[in-house]
Amino acid sequence: MSGRIPDDFIDAVLARTDIAEIIGARVPLRRAGRELAGRCPFHEEKTPSFTVSPQKQFYHCFGCGAHGTAIGFLMALDRLDFREAVGELAQRAGMTLPTDSAPAAATGGPPLASLYEALGAASAFYQQQLRRHPAAGTAIEYLKHRGLDGKTAGRFHLGFAADAWDSLRQALGQHFSADLLRQAGLLGGDGNRGHDRFRNRIMFPIEDRRGRVIGFGGRILGQGEPKYLNSPETPVFHKGRELYGLPNVLAHARNPEALLVVEGYMDVVMLAQHGIDTAVAVLGTALTADHVKAAFRVTSRVILCFDGDAAGRRAAERAVDNALPELTDGRDLRLLFLPEGEDPDSLVRRVGRDGFLALAGQATPLSRHLLTRLLEQVDLGVPEGRAALAARAKPLLERLPAGTYRDLLADEIGRHVGRAVSTSTAPSARPAAPRRSQRPSLVRRSILLLAHYPQLAKELDGLASLQSLERPGMDLLRRLVDTIGGLSQPRLDRLIELWRDTDDGATLSRILASGDLVPDTPQLAGEELQQIITTLARQAQRAQLGDLLRDASPSKLDPQQRAEVLALLNRRDKTPT
Repeated sequence: MSGRIPDDFIDAVLARTDIAEIIGARVPLRRAGRELAGRCPFHEEKTPSFTVSPQKQFYHCFGCGAHGTAIGFLMALDRLDFREAVGELAQRAGMTLPTDSAPAAATGGPPLASLYEALGAASAFYQQQLRRHPAAGTAIEYLKHRGLDGKTAGRFHLGFAADAWDSLRQALGQHFSADLLRQAGLLGGDGNRGHDRFRNRIMFPIEDRRGRVIGFGGRILGQGEPKYLNSPETPVFHKGRELYGLPNVLAHARNPEALLVVEGYMDVVMLAQHGIDTAVAVLGTALTADHVKAAFRVTSRVILCFDGDAAGRRAAERAVDNALPELTDGRDLRLLFLPEGEDPDSLVRRVGRDGFLALAGQATPLSRHLLTRLLEQVDLGVPEGRAALAARAKPLLERLPAGTYRDLLADEIGRHVGRAVSTSTAPSARPAAPRRSQRPSLVRRSILLLAHYPQLAKELDGLASLQSLERPGMDLLRRLVDTIGGLSQPRLDRLIELWRDTDDGATLSRILASGDLVPDTPQLAGEELQQIITTLARQAQRAQLGDLLRDASPSKLDPQQRAEVLALLNRRDKTPT
């Protein structure tokens, strides 16, 4: 099971969750026999091919292959991670995540809902101050000077924190305690009162993927340090994980073709004002592996934008080093270096939307960047230089996940070295994709039927006779039967979540995504499954007979072998055909 949430808690959440209710709130569904049907939310289609099974608590799209549980649906549609999705369902069911998954509760802090409420109230207060406070004119003039219009400022909920020690505390103090406001990162200082953390600043609310305010960034007006001040780490805000502007991206395209990662708040806001709504920003910190993970949850192509000066290139190298472990097959990371002296904010104002997008289209693929960086450090004209290239490339390749991308990059480097470049980890196999027969194997079909109707496992006859059968997938089938036997209430959604992030789970996911039809009722599925098990049992008996008779004729068998042959023949004669 993924994460630290106990399996029994996941089971309890799933038992109290109705997947039809969860999906029906997002996708119009209509009754189609025993299931519900609608248009798939994960790809464009005219004819509904998306089905939801209330009995199995499972969804599947016959168009794009998307499938899973209520947890998986929230992860895919709302871009939540596993813990966030479980937490969302738990909250709907009136349950609280275990202590080790709820930082606020673990430290005796306030409920997370109270923190979100306080932060949302603070954002509304700052926005009101920008419109009404007597000193807000300085902030408005600054934003106008930067070229920002009121409509864009409103879209990103920009606000103003006055140059006072207790404006926010007095405004929110009647509804929230000073201790709660302090834990939300809104107050500084000790004691029962505290003081406003943000003063004389333009306020940029930082929102999570669901649009909830989780923190703030404040830009100083006039002189002072720091120029930008972020919220401190809180139970709901972690600077090294969040991407500013992500809700704006998802509001314009649920599945954007690419994500542009920039450095500052104003970069995101100004790009959006010019019609580029695919930009997000790290929060005054270097790009982390968590940032990369968050970006690739949204799209398969990520473009990292850096200043073209020496500092920008150093930042790019640090970012690349952090990103390498996340570059699994199918992920495309590119680097965009701006003209020296420019940032996205200034550049888009100078060249406009089309000019900026044209430049972004020339972003350098990571593989080319890595190869160029390596080649600049060596002299390929001598053996020492080629050996140095192999030595320098090896640690980079080892940081990449095993897969086709790493293999292809190693091959490219190997062409410059003059021989293959290996890593200390085992190379990933790249066999030709097997040609799938029109009719799936009996073992694979058994796995599919048992997954959809796991309650059938205890009703089958003949499973024990398959222990000696060697067929592709038999080990998985045996583990599936054993796993189902350990479930108090066998059901497809519980099986999927139990095997999440495992090799068996990945294989089962491919089988479920195949689109092969299954019978509508457990009775019909059980009849088909029993026929398959009977057929496999006959195959196992023939294999055992073959093993016994392969090296000796019947007359040369010892008494024990003859007894085994007779028993197998007797069993075969009694097996239904």
